[in-house]
Amino acid sequence: MKLKHIFAALLAAASFNAMAADQSVHIYVTPPTSLDNHFSGLVVGNDGLLSNGLDVITFTGLAAGYYQIDVSISGQNLTFSPQSNFNGVPGDLTSAGKGRYAFFSAGSSSSFVLNLMGSAAKGATYSGDVTVTAVPEADTYAMMVGGLGLLGFMARRRKAKNAA
Repeated sequence: MKLKHIFAALLAAASFNAMAADQSVHIYVTPPTSLDNHFSGLVVGNDGLLSNGLDVITFTGLAAGYYQIDVSISGQNLTFSPQSNFNGVPGDLTSAGKGRYAFFSAGSSSSFVLNLMGSAAKGATYSGDVTVTAVPEADTYAMMVGGLGLLGFMARRRKAKNAA
């Protein structure tokens, strides 16, 4: 019976650490559940929300390729700094704790880093959602246009043959 309580305490501690300010979040192109691709910040232990003026959220799990990434953030009792950025690109964050980073694309499997800078008052919290869409590469578009051109050519040839 004691082993169950110890295991439950370890799981609870792990879940609180997952909600800490600095965190790593696995993201998906097609999330398995509605809770995936979501992050949040709560005051936890000595490393509270925006401690030392910075929270670092690292997004991992995407294979190499091109993506459109839309990150939306909402918070209360905090002030975000204009220096907040997503992989070095400034976003559209308001000082009141709302904003978004939109349509950032990358071509590698390296992780994406969201640096939230600012200050938090008592009872501060924030949460955010990440939407990831795979972007086809240029050669994919070229093949599609070529295929449509071939279909048009065949349709025109068939129409001319039927008219004769």
